[in-house]
Amino acid sequence: MSPLNHSLEFSTIDRERVLAWLADNVPPSRIKHILGVEQMAIDLAVHHQLDKQKAAIAGLMHDLAKYFKPKQLLEMAQIEGVEIDPVSAAHPHLLHADVSAIVARDTFKVTDKDVLEAIANHTLGRSKMNELSCIVFLADTLEPGRGNTPELENLRKICYQNLDRGIWQTCDYSLKFLLETHCLIHPRTLATRNWFLQKAQKKLLVTPPTTA
Repeated sequence: MSPLNHSLEFSTIDRERVLAWLADNVPPSRIKHILGVEQMAIDLAVHHQLDKQKAAIAGLMHDLAKYFKPKQLLEMAQIEGVEIDPVSAAHPHLLHADVSAIVARDTFKVTDKDVLEAIANHTLGRSKMNELSCIVFLADTLEPGRGNTPELENLRKICYQNLDRGIWQTCDYSLKFLLETHCLIHPRTLATRNWFLQKAQKKLLVTPPTTA
């Protein structure tokens, strides 16, 4: 596995500008989470021989639009041509990942496709998403600030061992929470889980169970 090419320059001044913007737009508790995602994304990138600078940028910018009002999220998504399905229309906060990518591009002049996709995919995932998107998706759910239950600790170990298995089992973890709390489940979450489950099974030569 070779590192991603075309590493971006991310100077201290640029990072400080993003942090200053975040300080004005998200609460301190969310900044703590964002920094946790940034660091875990870097750690995963180094471990899996990916571009750590791209991981750092995507991690730091993944929640730029987290606290935008629902109307603003819907309007920005519509202007950009982002698909707004019934679940997203009912819960516009699910659009914050796609809108965060728009803010990263328009406000901070991020043009790298891998970084923008990683930001846009960090909440719902996507079938066939690349490794950079995978590590930001995993870091968002598994960064240390999320807790230290045995289940989370096990998922963290898995994501360092195998990204495909990490995505599938992290999706299962999220789906369990959504079912228990009676939340709507976005079809992209299911599609992400199924695609990476199948990919992991093919790699491990595991035969899936026969359905009734």
